[in-house]
Amino acid sequence: MSGQIPRQFIDDLLARTDIVELIDQRVPLKKAGRNYAACCPFHSEKSPSFTVSPDKQFYHCFGCGAHGNAISFMMEFEQLEFVEAIEELAQQHHVEVPREQGVGRARPAVQADDYNLMQQASEFYQQQLQQHPNAGSVQQYVSQRGLSAKTLNDFGIGYAPDGWDNLLKRLSPTNNRQLRDQLVELRLINRNDNGREYDFFRERLMFPIRDKRGRVIAFGGRVLGDGTPKYLNSPESRLFQKGRELYGLYEARQQPGHLEQVLVVEGYMDVVALAEQDIRFAVACLGTATTSDHMHALFRFTPKVVCCYDGDRAGRDAAWRALQSALPQLKDGVELNFVFLPDGEDPDSLVQKEGKAAFLQRISAATPLNQYFFEHLIQEFDPSTDGGKSALSVKASELIKQIPSEFYRESLTDKLANLLGKPRERTKATVSRASNRVKSSAMKITPMRRAIGLLLQNPNIVKVMPNAPELADANIPGIGLLLTLQQRLQQEPSLTTAQLLEQWRDLPEHSILMTLAAWDHQIDPEQLCQEFVDTFHSIEDQYLQQRLEALERKDKLQQLSKAEWHEYKLLLQALKSKKPRLAN
Repeated sequence: MSGQIPRQFIDDLLARTDIVELIDQRVPLKKAGRNYAACCPFHSEKSPSFTVSPDKQFYHCFGCGAHGNAISFMMEFEQLEFVEAIEELAQQHHVEVPREQGVGRARPAVQADDYNLMQQASEFYQQQLQQHPNAGSVQQYVSQRGLSAKTLNDFGIGYAPDGWDNLLKRLSPTNNRQLRDQLVELRLINRNDNGREYDFFRERLMFPIRDKRGRVIAFGGRVLGDGTPKYLNSPESRLFQKGRELYGLYEARQQPGHLEQVLVVEGYMDVVALAEQDIRFAVACLGTATTSDHMHALFRFTPKVVCCYDGDRAGRDAAWRALQSALPQLKDGVELNFVFLPDGEDPDSLVQKEGKAAFLQRISAATPLNQYFFEHLIQEFDPSTDGGKSALSVKASELIKQIPSEFYRESLTDKLANLLGKPRERTKATVSRASNRVKSSAMKITPMRRAIGLLLQNPNIVKVMPNAPELADANIPGIGLLLTLQQRLQQEPSLTTAQLLEQWRDLPEHSILMTLAAWDHQIDPEQLCQEFVDTFHSIEDQYLQQRLEALERKDKLQQLSKAEWHEYKLLLQALKSKKPRLAN
């Protein structure tokens, strides 16, 4: 949980949100009995297995297992963090997100005006590009790089002037200590050991880095002269984690129509240079290798990713790292290809040299993942020797096992079999042995899981649930969770399944609750209450049996007290009358 947003606000937000309407705006739904159905947005399928329950305010895919409430859907579908999903839902309902004070966190919470300060910094840099005394020479440099006014405006490109504290004076003209601390935390300014404060970026062309919602979260700066480093990114902050963000993704998503493909390049100058040539689907990593999080985000927005690197050793090493990061994200229906540029060229220089049409032709002729996968491995392991074949088999199998897509696993396995000169079935068995994936199996429904699942899916059942506080002492896994669910529902009878799930987010019990919320119990609605009561009584019987056995053990060690002996006789009588139920 966020620790900063009040629990009551989150419950109210979920109550305001109709999950059917929320999902239908993004994935068209069709009525299917009491629920709604569609093809799953989280994996490729031909027939619908994705269902949305208006009663539970919960979605579940019987194909890939994805499930959750409205907040979970926004996090997964829109690739948002928890707090971002809350803010997005709140914005849709035109309400402000309140913040609790004085709650500590391991990771600093985003402050209310963080994004406002970043936007002010961006506007300051853009203004300086037009109005600073040095603006003429900077604009001449920009013109030499082939960037038009439209591209500068589309990407919000600006100029950080030389000088000690230009931005600092603009954002904090008075010595407001709290504000200056915030600017340091956002990495807009630095503070040295002597306490002196100064701008982080100076004498650089500035590229604002936007998140998926278009908010400025960091900056990239390119030096204008011969200084070093040539490129400088904002350090990580509470707004910016470089392993998760991609420069240009927000701008690419603003283009009309569906984002058919994304081109991954190495720098933000490459992104804007390609945009200048009307190639507006390029993104760049920010001072880090392409990560699995990057690939996950890209495949959420497009079915086709093309990685573009220099043709030298460093470029091919970067491509191989990108391929390995992509393997766990390769689901059916997506495509990953690779383009290697001529020596000494980057997308910026090459697109200006050969033009849009020739550059697009390079992208269409990109090397498919299946081909590059083995091109790289063959350079490392010689398949003409027994030792090379053995090493190739082990390495390839270890990589193939990470792929969730059955199509890609089988395709790569077939190619591996051909390379090794082995029968396909033997190679497939090798890959299977290498895999440590646990085969999914039906979860065993114990009486406790049945009770929790029925109560979670049908909160009104709490009205017929007996009060049995003595069960808190029972040595039965899950009893604490069941009684806590009862307590929450007695305190707030209107809570839905979605709201209950949210109360356990980031707690160990959340995973099992999500699974039980998606469990298909196949019980007729009119039989639910009786089924729950019978299940609850069987749990009570289990507790009574435990208590009886405890008294018997105590009697063997020392004589029972008069009260304990009386309890023992009552338990014997009670359990004797319940033998048929215990047997069941």
